[in-house]
Amino acid sequence: MDLSNLKAPIPNKKGRKRVGRGQGSGRGEQSGRGHNGQKSRSGYKQRAWFEGGQMPLQRRLPKFGFSNINRKEYRVINLHTISEFIEAEKLDKTITIDSLVKAGLANSDDKIKLLARGDIKHKIEIEVHAASKSATEKVEEAGGSITLV
Repeated sequence: MDLSNLKAPIPNKKGRKRVGRGQGSGRGEQSGRGHNGQKSRSGYKQRAWFEGGQMPLQRRLPKFGFSNINRKEYRVINLHTISEFIEAEKLDKTITIDSLVKAGLANSDDKIKLLARGDIKHKIEIEVHAASKSATEKVEEAGGSITLV
């Protein structure tokens, strides 16, 4: 078999719909567009959200919510994650923001917040942007300290 023997499959031979070619074609007179109205005219275009002059759905529904422009976004890290990384020797007992970035727990432009989920048995010195009260208590109970940057 070579390229000279190829033939198009049967469905590909179907011609386009030729409208406006007389009554006998079945698509004469109004050419399948019905009688009068906006959709029967040439140049008709309709947006997907247009509802025929009725008030559109996106304008009928109320707006809600509030976006605080002064919101601070933090990358949260829990104590159990830090203890797992220390046991896996991916972090030392002295933890800086750079060491958290190198370990893959945060990006270089993230602000980091320490949260208290889990327990920590290691005496660590950690440097973060923010920490919850309970996380601070747990770290200090283990004999460590938290430095806020």
